[in-house]
Amino acid sequence: MASGDAAADDVAVELLPFIRLYKSGRVERLIGNNTAPASLDDGIASKDVTIDPATNLSVRLYLPTAAGAGEKLPIVVYFHGGGFMVESASSAKYHRYLNALAACAGAVVVSVDYRRVPEHRLPAAYDDSWAALAWAVGAACGDESEPEPWLTKHGDPSRVFLAGDSAGANIAHNVAMRAAVAEGLPAIRIRGVLLMHPYLWDASDAMGPDLEERIRREWQLMTGRPDARVDDPWLSPTSARAPPLALLPTQRVLVAVAGEDFLAPKGRAYHAALLHSGWPGEAELVDTPGEQHVFHLDQPGTAVAEELMDRVVAFIAGA
Repeated sequence: MASGDAAADDVAVELLPFIRLYKSGRVERLIGNNTAPASLDDGIASKDVTIDPATNLSVRLYLPTAAGAGEKLPIVVYFHGGGFMVESASSAKYHRYLNALAACAGAVVVSVDYRRVPEHRLPAAYDDSWAALAWAVGAACGDESEPEPWLTKHGDPSRVFLAGDSAGANIAHNVAMRAAVAEGLPAIRIRGVLLMHPYLWDASDAMGPDLEERIRREWQLMTGRPDARVDDPWLSPTSARAPPLALLPTQRVLVAVAGEDFLAPKGRAYHAALLHSGWPGEAELVDTPGEQHVFHLDQPGTAVAEELMDRVVAFIAGA
């Protein structure tokens, strides 16, 4: 191998346990590579739909097969986690979880396969997720030039929920805030937002300088901006630079945290800030002690995972 080729294959950035980025531009994803095809599983049909061929934006749809003709169901637009870097809408663990969510909640689920870092820095994931929400609502309203029958026949555009875990919860918050000031979405009403173990931060350094520096370096990679700061409104919705939480365009929010997750204090702080922001809605905090980040995805079928699913289903049913 020529010396130039060897140098190009040197590691430029390593963010464990997620990725290695090489000087050549090659990206090695270390986790989140197990996938499952769209299928018919336990009364839930799923399929992949391309929304925008130009950006390769697609979604995986989930529909309870027992839905009657013309029966309208809640729409859950779901954003997967993975630090903006790994996992996808076809990841096996998300396919399993969203099959179960669609079945338990009796909902049409729209799982967004947004573009990932580092090939596509933020705000690409936010833009894709926004486009997917607009598409889903438009399809449910019958406004799309090429109708999607599952959404047109069964999606209720008056019962739209945004949900996600980790980085996906970050996306759910930011897409909701974008909806607060956007124009042109047909008949949208965000009935609820579910933030599961959210990847959020704030301007406090209470977590210690080492962790603060780690998050700062991560955020520089996510955005591609060397001057990126941890009080960026995309990362820190409670910072002075962020839009007021009182603008959040929904009446109900569920924030779930896990006691052994280092992000849990930030999730609790978000919940508290929302309650004290002047926002007129109801915010629910589900705090599971003794568990790790996204335990409900990594330990399906356990009592704590099923309890969290019950809370999510009750939240959707209660809107």
